[in-house]
Amino acid sequence: MKILITTDLYSVSTNGVVTLVNNLFDELRSKGHDVRVLTLSWDCSSFVQDKVYYIRAFSLDRIYPELRGSLAVFDRLSDELIEWKPDVIHSQCEFFTFRFARHISKRTDSPIVHTYHTLYENYVGYIISNKLIGKNLVRMYSKQCLRHVSAVIAPSTITSTVLKGYGVEQNISIIPPGIALEQHQQRSTEEEIQELRYRYRIAENAFVMLYLGRLGVEKNIDELMIAFSWFVDERPDTVLFIVGDGPARGGLEDWAEHLHINDNVVFAGAVPQHEVHRYYQIADVFVSASTSETQGLVYVEAAANGLPLVCRKAPCLQGIIAEGENGFVFETVKEFETAVLCFQNDRIFRNKASDCSRDIARRFDKRHLADAVERVYQSVTKTVRLYPEDSFQRVQRYEH
Repeated sequence: MKILITTDLYSVSTNGVVTLVNNLFDELRSKGHDVRVLTLSWDCSSFVQDKVYYIRAFSLDRIYPELRGSLAVFDRLSDELIEWKPDVIHSQCEFFTFRFARHISKRTDSPIVHTYHTLYENYVGYIISNKLIGKNLVRMYSKQCLRHVSAVIAPSTITSTVLKGYGVEQNISIIPPGIALEQHQQRSTEEEIQELRYRYRIAENAFVMLYLGRLGVEKNIDELMIAFSWFVDERPDTVLFIVGDGPARGGLEDWAEHLHINDNVVFAGAVPQHEVHRYYQIADVFVSASTSETQGLVYVEAAANGLPLVCRKAPCLQGIIAEGENGFVFETVKEFETAVLCFQNDRIFRNKASDCSRDIARRFDKRHLADAVERVYQSVTKTVRLYPEDSFQRVQRYEH
């Protein structure tokens, strides 16, 4: 099958969408499909590299870090892809490259499958200060955008529910994210772990809570730090290790000083993707207060590295946290403190939770993702041939 994946974000960025696209690209190719990616370049030139078509683009960093834009729908590279004639187009973003997906689809009669990764209601505040207006614009734009696709993939139940609330009538398949399990099954040596601790001046006997991800307001890291400040008063040998970067970093560093916890909070910044597993393995427990996640990719990675999880209650945690087995969800500071203490005070329980996390993570192998997505591709190519005028579509749920 000829498969074209379109995405605004690709190799120059590191986030959940990019990780998923890379995993999908690799796995679909390993299954024998002819896969190509259309994305935006990091300069004003268009070029092809390793079956990735980079369309000339411009920076939109002022709106969102590493965001690119392009108005060049009629690019010579899109003409090449039209001549190639994909069997299916899988779009990953609703903005610039979605226009390319629609253009190529119209010229080739190829169906579009769209993965709706992001609940923009949580991010629209970066552009529009009025939340109600922003939410209504997101609703209208999402519904209008998805009218042009044959099927929708949602990474979680909450995303599917939100889309149906928008009035989206397209076929929705719920397919959880997949990770490169083999990378996160690599075990760091004791020497490597100690070297990392030494690099970041983390004491050998310190109990380490890890947050790994983008540092944005929507991640509620400030709330996590408040909960940690209450905890560290009783356990001064505890460290909050924050790995990642983003627009909120400066404010969070100031917040740590305001809370008088800056001696116990370590900011590592962004780290290379191929070293991420080592940063998970330096920790004793993974913590998060975010409620904006739709995929929970970072939670799965943490679990694959054997970390127990203590996370703010959120729908995306379903199937990732087995309450009381590999972690806990919390809604209050007291619940956070109680959960973390369970792991800090009981090494045997922590080891059992670690094993449970690894078992759960195996369900999210990227091979399962590719199998499920492949079935969606097959369904839309058949539907387009047999029922081109059928507007009644049902909601499917994929489960491992």
